[in-house]
Amino acid sequence: MSFKFKPLADRVIIEASPTEQKTASGIFIPDTAKEKPLQGTIIAVGVGKKDEPMSLKKGDKVLYGQYAGTEIKIDGKNYLIMRESDVYGIF
Repeated sequence: MSFKFKPLADRVIIEASPTEQKTASGIFIPDTAKEKPLQGTIIAVGVGKKDEPMSLKKGDKVLYGQYAGTEIKIDGKNYLIMRESDVYGIF
């Protein structure tokens, strides 16, 4: 699939990893008790700032803050858009 949205400057688009459906012991987690995922895959990256090139690239699996980014919907799918500085690290 070709992603048709290009983030600007130091922003990245992240597809969040799916939430856990059940615990390690096999108990199913209801939707109301599921936690927001804190990791995902970079789908698109901006070009960076004038003095700071981007260190993230498409396909990187990353860890980000619980309240980082803004949820957006593109072509019927939910994504997060955030600044590169909101990403804690790469797996």
